[in-house]
Amino acid sequence: MKNIISTVWDSWLKRHKESVLLFDSIAAASEIALMLNGQWDGCNGVIMAKCDEVAVNTATKLLEATWCYQGASKAVLHRVTTDEILRRYATGERNFVNANLRCAVLASVKLSEINLSYALLSWADLSQANLSKADLTAADLSQANLSGTDLSKAYLMRTNLTKADLQQASLRGANLSSANLSEVNLTDADLRGANLALADLRGANFHFCNLSGANLTGAKLIESDLAFARQ
Repeated sequence: MKNIISTVWDSWLKRHKESVLLFDSIAAASEIALMLNGQWDGCNGVIMAKCDEVAVNTATKLLEATWCYQGASKAVLHRVTTDEILRRYATGERNFVNANLRCAVLASVKLSEINLSYALLSWADLSQANLSKADLTAADLSQANLSGTDLSKAYLMRTNLTKADLQQASLRGANLSSANLSEVNLTDADLRGANLALADLRGANFHFCNLSGANLTGAKLIESDLAFARQ
């Protein structure tokens, strides 16, 4: 009985609290905000005082768009091609939340300040790319190729970087708090001033990695792994 009451209460709260919806394009978000009397955030988000999912689904079907709640745990958007990402980025778009870019080849591209939070980027090739100040919060970058990538001042909180290749990558001033960096290759990487608080660093390769000024408070690591790091 207690579980039933809890479920009903949670359902009621969900229907009555303000919702933030994310769409697969800025144009779709703008149109749907107008159609459903929502507040467009100027990008691909719409704030709804009360979310009627039937109405949202009907509107997105008319516009051939897709949507999800902000902070959704899995991607619901269609797979985005690399050409589409580059084209939309060139026109000024920066929000690609929840984008599906698994195995994408984006080597040496310039995507500074892009928002790829919650994106699926496992096995992607982002080597030598410019992702400085990018938002990769909670993105899946497991086993991605990030060698030589510029991730300086990037937001990588709770990001999954398991077994990723970050050789010679620049992570100077990046926020990696609570990120999963287990078994990651950080050989010769620059982590000066990076925030690694509560990060999982077990099994990471720190050979010649520069950790000067990095915050390792509460990080999970094996002390011997740091033997060859520069601090």
